[in-house]
Formats: sequence, structure tokens, C-alpha cells
Amino acid sequence: MSDASDAEPDEELEELLGFLRDARGFDFTGYKRSSLGRRIHKRMAQLGTASYADYRDRLEANSAEFHILFNTILINVTSMFRDPEAWLYLEREVLPELLSQSGPDDEIRVWSAGCASGEETYSLAVMFAEALGIEETLDRVKIYGTDVDEEALRTARSGLYPAKVLEPLTPELRERYFEPNGARYGFRPDLRRRVIFGRHDVTQDAPISRLDLLVCRNTLMYFNAEAQDQIVDRFHYALKEKGFLFLGKAEMLLNDADRFDVVSMRQRIFRRQPGGSGPPYQPTVPRARGGFGPEIRTAARYRQLYDLILDSTPAPAVAVDEGGLVVLINNSARRQFFLSSKDLGRPFQDLEISYRPVELRSLIEQAAHERRTLRVNAAERRTGEDAQFFDVTVQPLMGPGGLPVATNITFTDVTVATQLRAEIKRVREDLETAYEELQSTNEELETTNEELQSSIEELETTNEELQSTNEELETTNEELRSGNEELETMNEELRIRTDEVDEARAFLEAVVVSIAAGVVVLDVETRVRCWNRGAADLWGLRSDETVGKDFFRLDFGLPVDELRAMVQECLDTAERCGPVHIPSVNRIGRTITCAVVCTPFDGHNGGVVLLMEEATEEAAEEATEEAAEGAAEEAAEGATAETAERTAGGPGE
Repeated sequence: MSDASDAEPDEELEELLGFLRDARGFDFTGYKRSSLGRRIHKRMAQLGTASYADYRDRLEANSAEFHILFNTILINVTSMFRDPEAWLYLEREVLPELLSQSGPDDEIRVWSAGCASGEETYSLAVMFAEALGIEETLDRVKIYGTDVDEEALRTARSGLYPAKVLEPLTPELRERYFEPNGARYGFRPDLRRRVIFGRHDVTQDAPISRLDLLVCRNTLMYFNAEAQDQIVDRFHYALKEKGFLFLGKAEMLLNDADRFDVVSMRQRIFRRQPGGSGPPYQPTVPRARGGFGPEIRTAARYRQLYDLILDSTPAPAVAVDEGGLVVLINNSARRQFFLSSKDLGRPFQDLEISYRPVELRSLIEQAAHERRTLRVNAAERRTGEDAQFFDVTVQPLMGPGGLPVATNITFTDVTVATQLRAEIKRVREDLETAYEELQSTNEELETTNEELQSSIEELETTNEELQSTNEELETTNEELRSGNEELETMNEELRIRTDEVDEARAFLEAVVVSIAAGVVVLDVETRVRCWNRGAADLWGLRSDETVGKDFFRLDFGLPVDELRAMVQECLDTAERCGPVHIPSVNRIGRTITCAVVCTPFDGHNGGVVLLMEEATEEAAEEATEEAAEGAAEEAAEGATAETAERTAGGPGE
């Protein structure tokens, strides 16, 4: 769980992170700068932004960009039962021990920190339901799923996933725990009520407490070493004694052996050791009951109870009034200091207790004068060969006017504690002597220890570097997986579009092929783009012999040069031309009259469409007559013009 030092901090990046924290409350300052800078640069590259300052200007101008940036930084890559080997170990080895530690009616509390879109949280629900059964899970298990990404939490709260997300589940588990809901599957409602989702920042917010199992996989690796230590402290507080911590395969607790036991380093499962810090116990102070019953409300009875209570106090106590007379000796004081009820009313200075085990008369005067409680610790009192030790408290008692009216003196027997401290002191002195004797041996061993320590530090440094590299590789793997999912989505969309285009192309080709007449499509440079079956049947040329070639350079039974003017006119005017009837020879060598119509082509890059078919006899005769009439008219116009020229030139001659 260590982190190699990041590169030198980028001031512009730090200013951008501070702006994100102040503007939207997202504190990324604990994240690794290498992965964080890479994710931000990815978004900046998509926008064509050169610097962090320019990107901050874009954030200030467009509030929607915050949402896109957070989705880019927070890599939400997860799946059902991700890393099956680790989940199998958790189910077979850890879960039985976890269940044995709790009573049959105890609540089992589980926290999935950094749950992203919730697949891991629902995997926990399925695992407990398989182990305990549906009914017991509904009664005992409560699972919390938290993340900082609100969009991912919305997906988790819905509990709806496409079939592809549920592929890691067996068909039996999918049928048992998910119900079809349109094109997706929803988690079963009764178990869903035992799963609670909420926004939580593991670096700042208070942890969920009293946990039996805490799952936080591939989340710590995004934080630097300081943030990781703070998060692990929170996790340690959150877990019960012997509670389990389940981390991702790129995360380890290398520096927490005093707080966590390793259950399986390979599967990254740890157990909280007994002891350690926990929530302090604060007992509830009971409320006082009502007053005494009617039979004991008299002043005499009240005074009697008061005296009995004072007399039964276990610590010896003596009270002296402002005149120096003894006004109270409780039962413990009478037995401890050989006093009796006859000593009540006597001057305190006449009693042995006034100067043994400690001089009390001056302390009484000092406490009354300063109006504060005085304390003497471990005052020694000897009776024969035995010794006793008391902590003596001298407490002035103030009257209604604020003046001292009496002094209460209590004695707390600390003989055992004092003797124990003396024994500890003696043992400590013996140990110090032994320590001095061992010091020379330690000095001899220190040289060897320093050499070993140097080797250990080198190994630890290498291990830290390997761990950091492993975390970086895992982060890169997460990013690649995220990018792969995006590419798969784009590929699926392209496949759908390709299918649509292929279907449209097949439809158009079928239409063109089904036309009995010859259809030829030319581009603006009169190259053949389409040559249908009708054209092949009419002229004997296949499509592969014509497509891509200049139409007017093809050699077949149609005099194509006679169509050049019509084709050019159609290209220039974008209007339909023809039909024109041209004597031709079809593929079998028979002379026919071919009717050709030229239509502008509005498709890609323009062009024309030539529709060619054999004209009927009536149409051919009409075309012949029209051609003859045209020739006659041209001859007549030529004769008229010649006559006019001669007439005009006669006089001149």
C-alpha cells in the first residue's frame, strides 16, 4: 500500500485541484499526481486545451464540464464477482469464520467502499444469501455501498444491469437474484432493501462502524501514501475485533502488521487484531427517583438515614467544625484509627490522627484559608512492624454565606498500590542493572543489526518500488479496460450501421438487377459506376469488364459517341434528356433500335443514369420517320439558304 514519490508538483495542476475543491467540494489532493494528471490530460486533449489554466477557464465558463471531468477522473471499472479466485476464497475460507464469530441473532454489517456502479455490493448480497439463505439474510445482513461518484451511485441504486454485466453469474444465480426488466435485469426487491447506497468520501467522512467485513478493492491505489494511511486508520476504527478487510490485488498492508493479521496475502484478505482504539463507552447516568415515602419524611428519620449513609462510607472519614471540634467519625475511621463515638466533641488536636500519619492541623487551617481541597499522597502510618499508606484529602465545607463551617478529612488506603509501586521500583532498579550488563552485548550486536538493517532497507526500497510499479500497471490496466469498453461500444454501433448500409446496398442492388432494361450509371467524368444485368444481357459485357472505365471508350454494339452530346447536356443542365433512338447491334449480333434516356444522378458526387432498352417496331418506325423528316427539313433549309444567296448575289454579278 506504499507509494513511490511523485514527480515535482505542478503548480498549475495544484491550483486546478484547489479550484475543484473550492468550487464543487471534490478534494483530489490526496490522489496520486501521476494518474490524476494523466486522466485530466486525457480530457484536455479531447477538448484541444493546451494548459491547466485554459482548462480552468473552460470549467468556469461551462459548469457541465465539471461532470464530464469527474467521470473521466473516477474510473468506474467493476463487475460481478470480479477476480473470481479471490471471491471463491472469501466464500469458502473467510465467510464461515466470520459467521462463526457472531451469534445466531447478531446483525452482520458489511461495507463496500468505492462501490462504483454497485456490482460488487450486489455480489456481496448474493454471496451471503447463498451462505445463509434468503430469509436469514433478510433478517441479519445489512450491506452499505458508498462512492463519491453520484452518477455511478444512481446506477447502483437502480439495481438494473444489461445481460452482459451479469455474464460472470451462472444461469441459476442470475435467475434466482435478477428479474427481467425490459432489455435489462433488476436485482430482486426483497434483498435490495438490505443494501443501502450513499455518497461517502473515504478521505474525509466518518467511517461506518461495527463492521464484520469491509470490502475496498482497487480504490486505495489511486491515493498517495499519506492519504492511504489515513484511510487505513478509518478502516481499522470501523472494523470489529477480528473483522475482515478485503482489498484489491494491487493493494497491501505492508506497514500495519501490528493492527492487521494476514489471512491471505495472495487474495489480499486481512483480519483486525484484537485490541486497539475503538469508540469510548459512555455509561448513562440513571435518573434520580422520587422523594421518600410519607413514613420517612420526618426530620429525625431523614437525619438518621443521613448518618447511616455517612457511617457506611467505605473510606475512613473525620469531620472537624470551625472551632476545631470533632463532629463526625464514620465506622471505617473508628476501626482503622482506633476511635470511638466518645471522641465526638473532643478537640481534634487531642487525637493521634491529627498528626499521624500526617500533620493535619496545619492542612486544615490552610484549606480553610485558601478555600480549596488539599491532598497528601501515600502518607505512611506504622503500627508495630507493619506499615500502611493513605492518600489524605482535606476538603473545606462552605456554609450559606460562603465561609468555611467545617472540614472533611478522608483517608484512602493505598498500601497495596504503594507497595506495588515500591516493588516495581525495585524491579526496575534490578532491570536497570541487568540492562547495563546487557548494554555491552547490545553494542556488539548493534553492528551486526545495522548491517542487517541496511540490507532490509534496501529490500524494502525495492519492494516499495515494485509495489508502486504494480499499482501504476493496475491503474493503466483499469484505464485500458475502460477504453476497451468504449471501443466495444463504438464497434457495436459501427456494426449496426454497417448492417444497415449493407441492407440498403443489397436492396438497391436488387432493385437495379431486377430492372429488365439496361441501366448504366456514369460519374461526372463519364466513368462507369454501375452496369446492371439488363445492360449485360443487352450488350454482352459483364459488370467487371465495364465498371471504372470510360463509357465512351467501351466497344460494344451501341454507337456511344452519338450519346456524348446528350450526356454532357444532362450533366450541365441536371435535367432529363431523351429518349433518343439509335440503331445498334445487340449481344447476339441482331440489329435493333435502342432507346436511350439520360437522367441526372443525384447520388454521391453526381453523374447521370442511362436507361437503355430495345425500342418496339412502332417506336422504331416513328424514330425513322422523325429522322427522315429532320433530314428533309435540313435539306429544305439548305436549299432555301442557297437560293437566297444566289438571289442576293445576282445583281452584283
